Parts: sequence; structure tokens; C-alpha cells
Amino acid sequence: MAEEKKNSLKEITDQLEQGIKDVYSSDRYREYLKVMSRFHNYSFNNSILIMMQNPEATLVAGYKSWQTKFQRQVKKGEKGISIIAPAPYKIKVSEEVKDPSTHKPILDTDGKPVMAEREITIQQFRVVKVFDISQTTGEPIPMLAESLAGDVDNYPLIFKSIKAISPVPVKIEKFATHIKGYFSPTDNEIVINDGMSQVQNVKTLIHEVAHAFLHGNREKDLSREKEEVEAESIAFIVCNHLGIDTSSYSFDYLATWSSGKELSELKQSLGTIQKAASQLISEITASYKDLCKEQKERLAEESLNTVRHDGEIDLDREKKRPPEPTIADRIVAAQEIVGERVSSSPQTQYEKEAR
Repeated sequence: MAEEKKNSLKEITDQLEQGIKDVYSSDRYREYLKVMSRFHNYSFNNSILIMMQNPEATLVAGYKSWQTKFQRQVKKGEKGISIIAPAPYKIKVSEEVKDPSTHKPILDTDGKPVMAEREITIQQFRVVKVFDISQTTGEPIPMLAESLAGDVDNYPLIFKSIKAISPVPVKIEKFATHIKGYFSPTDNEIVINDGMSQVQNVKTLIHEVAHAFLHGNREKDLSREKEEVEAESIAFIVCNHLGIDTSSYSFDYLATWSSGKELSELKQSLGTIQKAASQLISEITASYKDLCKEQKERLAEESLNTVRHDGEIDLDREKKRPPEPTIADRIVAAQEIVGERVSSSPQTQYEKEAR
């Protein structure tokens, strides 16, 4: 059984390595980035495995997870998607006890090292099966990407969300060149060309934010081709996740940069792209939610202000007005008024003089 699992893991690892090489050819790269945009929390290895087996997958989970977490059931006869999952296990080992000051072994009365038992975790991986939502039936699942699907309608919030998470200040200026925008490590800023379409503004800002994230403080110089491949790939993934049109992405530098590269370097670059894209998506999503909340609160306050001044009723003034007097207060006040009037009447003055 153990040998069978080992062979299964080796088989899928071999497929994965071939899949990584294939990713950099023809349209497979674009296809992979689309899958990564849907599974940005997965490792790039598993993203490739999902793409190789079911490129149309949108949301995957294990058989039991669909039942317990999502109240959905995998359809009968569906074939699972194989991915790699961690399967750590613990063992106990005997180690020499060392003096914390000298870091030398502590000896017992017989001059032998004192031994102590310690539990350690051994990292191991295994092949598991997951199923896409299209392979299941049951309760509907709300998709965050649908609520974030942003073009013109959501443009102000989406652009502001991206700008808020940028590691450097963002400026919009008009410059008479074909350049859409740039990140300047020297001035520590991003500049976006004014006058472009809303969608182009978003694409350009994400691209330049990716540069700022990855290439602002790197000690080692990277080739322009690699920097552009990474930034453009991240922008594609984030835009695709947000539902923004990505058909214009061409990846002109991809073939030049990837040609002749070792598998380890290709894997390292994909890992960098996956981590940066995942971070940006998470931060933009959180920023977007915060801005939506602020907008709702602001609209509620504006609505209250409208009511406050509607019909010449000032609610602030109404709040400062003293409370209505009670019946007892009114009786006392009436008695005081009557007493004042009686004391000041002509008859009362006559009676005082007669005394």
C-alpha cells in the first residue's frame, strides 16, 4: 500500500514537471494564469495540476468537504482531480541533552551523555482527490468574484481599493507619450497617464503595483523580460479575478525570457507570481470591503442629513430642546401664575393698606 502511494506521488510529480514546461508554450500560459486567478490560495503546483485535469474548474473541494462545509453532494460517477496535499506525521527521537551555556552534552555519573526523548514532525505529501463545483449538486455558493466583478460601474471603488494597498504613492498625470504608466524606484512612486479608459487605468495600476511589490527593493538586477513577465502575469491574474477583461494581454516577453531556462528557474518564477498575485487579491478584496462599508455609512449619513433639513425641521435643534413638562410641573407653574396675579390685584393692595 505504501509503495503504491509512493508510485502515485512520483507519477503525479512527473506529470507536474512536464506541465510546468508546457505552461510556457503557446496559449497554455494564459490558460494557467486564468486557473491561478480562480485558485490564488493554492500552490502553483496544484494550480497546474488542476489546469491539466480540468481547466474549466472554478471551485474545488474534497468529497467530505462538499458535504460538511457546503451542503453539496458529488455526483455519482464523477472523476476526482488529483492534487498534492501535505500529510505530516510525528515521531519520537532520542537526543543528547546539552548545556544551555556551553552547548556541550551533559554527562551522567558514568560519563555518558544524558539522553532525552523529543517529538518531531516529518513533512510528507500524498495525492488526494478534489472535485469541482460543476461536479456537485446542492446548496448555492455565493462567489466573491461576482460581487467584485468590476468595470465601469464599480470603477471608483476598485481603483481606490488598488491605490490604497499600493506600497508607494500613486499619481495621475498627463504625459504625451505612448507609455500608460510607470513605477519609479528612484522617486518611490507610481504615475498613471491621465486620459485613458477606466479599464486601462485599473490594468496599468495593478501592473505597476506588481512592479513596486516585486522589483522595488531587489538587490539583484533582473532582466527586463523577467520583470515584465512577472508584473504582466500578476496583473492578468488579479484582473481576471476581478472580472475585468484580459483579452488584450499578449505576454510579448514570455517566449524570449523562458527560452532555455532550467525547470527550477521556471518553477521559482511561477511561485513568485502566485504568491504576489494571491497577496494582492487578498489585500484588494479587504480594501474593497472596507471602502464599501465606508460608502454605505456615508450614504446613510447623507440620507439622515436630508431628513434632518426636510420640511424645515432641524433634528439637531430638536435634540437640544428641553423635554416636555409633566402634569405636576404644569400644575405648580399654574399655581405660581395665579398667586402672582392675586398678589398684584387692586383688591389685594387695598387690603394691605387697610391693615
